[in-house]
Amino acid sequence: MLQLDKVRKVFPAAPEPYVALDGVDLEVADGEILCLLGPSGCGKSTLLNVLAGFERPSAGSVSCRGAPVRGAGRDRVMFFQDAGSALFPWLNVEENVRFGLRVRKVPKAQWAGIIDNYLRMVDLDRHRNKFPAQLSGGMRQRLQIARALAVEPAVLLMDEPFAALDALTRRRMHAVLLEIWQRTGKTIVFVTHDIAEAITLGDRIGIMSAGPCSIISKIIDLDLPRPRDLADPAVARLFNDIERLLAPDIARAEERAAH
Repeated sequence: MLQLDKVRKVFPAAPEPYVALDGVDLEVADGEILCLLGPSGCGKSTLLNVLAGFERPSAGSVSCRGAPVRGAGRDRVMFFQDAGSALFPWLNVEENVRFGLRVRKVPKAQWAGIIDNYLRMVDLDRHRNKFPAQLSGGMRQRLQIARALAVEPAVLLMDEPFAALDALTRRRMHAVLLEIWQRTGKTIVFVTHDIAEAITLGDRIGIMSAGPCSIISKIIDLDLPRPRDLADPAVARLFNDIERLLAPDIARAEERAAH
């Protein structure tokens, strides 16, 4: 579904340019959840922006379903941590979903069925007349998901979308996302700095090295049945292994931040 070949991303900076990504190779299979995990400042969000087409790589190539990515496209939808800023506050729940259908020129005769389907999927059909300010954080994220799914993208690109939620709501959103993924078969690239979240959601985890000059240093296949419980010895061992793997890069990132 997605392929990056030797992707390098350099940002102008003083006294010298900042190399955020330095030769990233990655393939994302159709229908999988790939979690990108790494310390703060390792380039996870930059990599997601390159996949979305918001940033052009300085070198290397990016493709989606075999076609070069040269900008934002309707086959890819980006999710942000702050759903409130992504939604239109002057539109109610139903109108927020309808907006995308209008922009994509979906025939009006199909709007009602599509809106009903996805609002039911995220359990917001009883809240269709509420405005974003009247919704909880989890409900706003569910609305952001419904609005994205309504336009039928191939790929969901999620940049720490649940990081601002409390722990209970976050676990609920994990269950919601996995249920939607099982029903729709969408390809998901999910950025997180939370090991437990990556283990809960991912089919694979891409470990990113500390920046600058970040790369994907290791891919971990999660051959574990869902749902995954951190109390399960196999899951706990995996958590500890990933924590040890990340520890040197986290230390380097903290040392750079201190200076």
